[in-house]
Amino acid sequence: MTMQPVHDPRPLFARSLDQIGKLIAAVRPDELGNRTPCADYDVRALLGHVVGVLHKLARVGAGAGAHEVPDVIDGIDDDGWAGAFTQARGAVERVWAEEAVLDRLVTLPWATLPGRVALDAYTHEFTAHSWDLAHATGRLAELDPGLAAQALEAFPKFAPPEERSGQGPFGPAVPVPGDADVYTRLAAYLGRRP
Repeated sequence: MTMQPVHDPRPLFARSLDQIGKLIAAVRPDELGNRTPCADYDVRALLGHVVGVLHKLARVGAGAGAHEVPDVIDGIDDDGWAGAFTQARGAVERVWAEEAVLDRLVTLPWATLPGRVALDAYTHEFTAHSWDLAHATGRLAELDPGLAAQALEAFPKFAPPEERSGQGPFGPAVPVPGDADVYTRLAAYLGRRP
């Protein structure tokens, strides 16, 4: 009897962080006020949300609560977002390098899950936010379609359409043409209007 290898979500998580990190590094101060497809978020607030999620992931991975971290970090200088992201990413990667964290239950603001499942969910969230950021700053050509394909496959488990309303981070799915690219399909599935 052969054992199935245990899924390690960290390589794909790192790939999604590489993508959004490049987009964050490219944001110019004059783009921070641009609207994003995320309700209530301009680019500055979206960056604050991404950094906030990383802080939450570092805390829950270390066994602490995430509720003390705001959903949107503010107070970052206009030219300090790439540094804030890099610092928060480093904290997450240090904590989650420990193999045991992947199998420990972590309590997130929206669920209690095994660490590896939580990291998968946030991989796909960062992929979706990459599209939001690229859409708001005109950098859609820089996106990795492989990440979107995996997110589109995984999101029904984390955000089934029948459990969504106009409230919360994901709205009802939006129809798109059958030949739409994978990021357009992902955005539409999450209720964004591509």
